[in-house]
Amino acid sequence: MAHDHACTDPKHHVHDGDAFVHEVERACEQRGLRLTPIRANALRLIASAGRPIKAYDLLDQMKTTHDATAPPTVYRALDFLLEHGFIHKLASINAYVGCHHPGGETHAVPFLICDRCQSATELEDESIVGALDARARALGFAPQAQTLEVHGLCADCASQK
Repeated sequence: MAHDHACTDPKHHVHDGDAFVHEVERACEQRGLRLTPIRANALRLIASAGRPIKAYDLLDQMKTTHDATAPPTVYRALDFLLEHGFIHKLASINAYVGCHHPGGETHAVPFLICDRCQSATELEDESIVGALDARARALGFAPQAQTLEVHGLCADCASQK
């Protein structure tokens, strides 16, 4: 059964970039990972954006603090952050958001994406993830990853018709 969690609240989002980076730094220390200054800067900018951010927008912002920043550098930082579950990639809009559980295990999470204001809500609902996994396995499919993105209008945008 699904449980209520702050992640299901559209107002719950990773906003404090510095606190988010500190939490990821602690997770990296515990896991023996290296959070380089460029990775930390990318993470801070993603967390502070308040909505999904595209790689080239991130690159433009990073150039203000790291002159030699180039696309491969940003993509390597994003790959590291994704691999270790510190951020999520929203494939349908090709953008990134901070994970609400950066100290935890990598996990599948459905997202609600507003097509008007571009907000993204991390919908933590184990029953949805479990149902997709169970249905795939019942069909003889061996799932390795899940991406579920639901597009529409958030409550605020829907009320502004």
